[in-house]
Amino acid sequence: MNATQEYIMRTVFRGASRDIFGMHDAQIVVNGPGGTGKSMAMLYKLHLVSLKYPGARSLIVRKTRRSLTESAMVTYQSKIRPELDGVVWKSTTQHYQFPNGSIIAVGGLDKPSKIMSSDWDMIYAQEATELEENDWESCAMRTNRPGGVMPYSQLLGDCNPGPPHHWLKQRANQGKTLMLESRHEDNPALYDEHGLILPAGEKYLGVLDALTGVRYARLRLGLWAAAEGTVYEESWDRARNVVQPFAIPPEWPRYLIVDFGFRPHPFVCLWAARDDNGRLFIYREIYKTKTLVEDHAKEIKKLSRWGNEHGEPLPRAIICDHDAEDRATLERHLGMMTIPAQKNVSAGIQCVASRLRDAGDGKPLLLYFSNILTERDKELADLKKPTSTLEEYESYVWDRSNNAKIGDRPVKDFDHGMDCTRYLCAYFDLQPSNVTYSNRVY
Repeated sequence: MNATQEYIMRTVFRGASRDIFGMHDAQIVVNGPGGTGKSMAMLYKLHLVSLKYPGARSLIVRKTRRSLTESAMVTYQSKIRPELDGVVWKSTTQHYQFPNGSIIAVGGLDKPSKIMSSDWDMIYAQEATELEENDWESCAMRTNRPGGVMPYSQLLGDCNPGPPHHWLKQRANQGKTLMLESRHEDNPALYDEHGLILPAGEKYLGVLDALTGVRYARLRLGLWAAAEGTVYEESWDRARNVVQPFAIPPEWPRYLIVDFGFRPHPFVCLWAARDDNGRLFIYREIYKTKTLVEDHAKEIKKLSRWGNEHGEPLPRAIICDHDAEDRATLERHLGMMTIPAQKNVSAGIQCVASRLRDAGDGKPLLLYFSNILTERDKELADLKKPTSTLEEYESYVWDRSNNAKIGDRPVKDFDHGMDCTRYLCAYFDLQPSNVTYSNRVY
């Protein structure tokens, strides 16, 4: 028995995380609240089958390739330590190479051409609720490897609960995909074998207990729950409003939209392009805490590559929140002027809602690239807070405190990307008005 297998034998898997090792069902999803050990079990299974069946081909996927670097790959390399079995990472081909000829490749479904043109013995989809159903079905089609070396093929997934109508939950209800439930008590890092909570468990669950609303229901209680009174409930549809990235024509005008923040609130910058039909495509995002505005400005210039041969065109407008000092700092370090956002919240929300809906030709007037986030903020992720604008939509709810009525005002939380989106739509769809700001009139 080698070092990794000895380590695995000493590791206690419980509940659904234990059950998957002996299951050969074609499609299995392990669902549960945050921190139940789902991903660890999935990665162990891929590692073990790679050791057991020489020449096995396995694949780890997520909606974007970038998010794997910050999640599954970190867990695999730091917890499972594949190098103990002589496993080597091949960066040119993006896979882990085993001495017996097995491989575990990694890939994002934002660039599916390479990974979806091959067949696999086993595919593991991390955070499967991020996927569209056609992504899942494409993975299922690729787990029918002709002449595979394993006696069975399998599509595995894990997820935190989402809304009750989510396609993955519906597949489970229809018997198309087997869904197993995991609990916090199943994680030996949080609870001992007698069911007593450990110090690490108290700390981690304390973070989850601090959540509110739908995020508490899903990540703490493990419920497939919908937020009550979401602002864009009738207009937001991830399947319609999130699209695969494409090369934006250089003649499309560009825009930057900024909401300032440092800690605990993130600084958010969105890059947007406008096509000939007036559609807005948000194609890049910084969503980050604890970074100075001048450093954000450097990163914005680096990502935009203004002035380079293959760089992006200069923005037609840089639309900002009304913080005088931060705006002045951003202008100085970008070398460009900014304009203050129109901050009529109610009217701005109506503009966003109108653009999110089908414009009559099967497409909305506001769309997001699926891979907009440039870097995931680890501190926000550890606190189970949204880490991008796309994660804010289902948490952006109407304020019901102090007898407020739905539609009066949204809750001022999880709204930084929402504010940027509102500023962008208001820039195009609201009539300009004078804004007095810091003794200057615009």
